[in-house]
Amino acid sequence: MQELKERGLLQYKISKLVNMGKLIKLIKSYFENINYCGEESDFYYVEAYAPKGVICLLSAASYYNLTTYIPDAVDVAIPRKAKMSTIPDWPPMKVHYYTNDRHDIGVIMVKEGKNEFQICNMEKTVVDIIYYRKKISIEEMKEIMVNYLRRKERNLNRLIQYAQLMKCEKVMRQYLDVLL
Repeated sequence: MQELKERGLLQYKISKLVNMGKLIKLIKSYFENINYCGEESDFYYVEAYAPKGVICLLSAASYYNLTTYIPDAVDVAIPRKAKMSTIPDWPPMKVHYYTNDRHDIGVIMVKEGKNEFQICNMEKTVVDIIYYRKKISIEEMKEIMVNYLRRKERNLNRLIQYAQLMKCEKVMRQYLDVLL
């Protein structure tokens, strides 16, 4: 809505574009341009539905090509006390409530043209996968760990630091001992 108003469109014109089918109203202040021809990603919708939302877990692992698994929903972390006013039918989103400390660690902003979204960095993603290993299959967890350890840009010091902060250092070290 803010971007449309900055471009000189009044509420009347915006409503007219919605009625003509050129815009789709997602929620109160977010619209989708039907004629958009750029790169598409389900991650762009997260900002509209969960302003404090961060792409996490298997969705983030898929983004970093750490897994061949394709999630059936976008994994979104939001602060424990935050609320999502609307959970969309599309794209499906799986909401995970994180404590403020866990939510804020290792978050980066990805900008692709005028679109942007927040996502956990690679090390935070791996630590979250280890932490929630009982909710994720052991095969997926192992694949993510092995693929991360093969990466040249891996940062084991940051990985251990995040594991300490998120109270899973002992488990992380056990997996690292086995896989390294």
